[in-house]
Amino acid sequence: MFCRNIGPVDRALRAIVGLVLISLTVVGPQTLWGLVGIVPLLTAFLGFCPAYTILGVKTCRVEDRAA
Repeated sequence: MFCRNIGPVDRALRAIVGLVLISLTVVGPQTLWGLVGIVPLLTAFLGFCPAYTILGVKTCRVEDRAA
């Protein structure tokens, strides 16, 4: 369906940032802005970033793109 364009390091960083942002809905300022963390968490899970496609950026190896 989607060709992967996010490498393993990028995916790990996105997952961490996403979890931190989502945790802000429970701890910290407790606003719904923390739900923005769903976006990096979802892109980390899928391995695909629509913004990277538009910008022509790929952070994964060639072998990983077809998976």
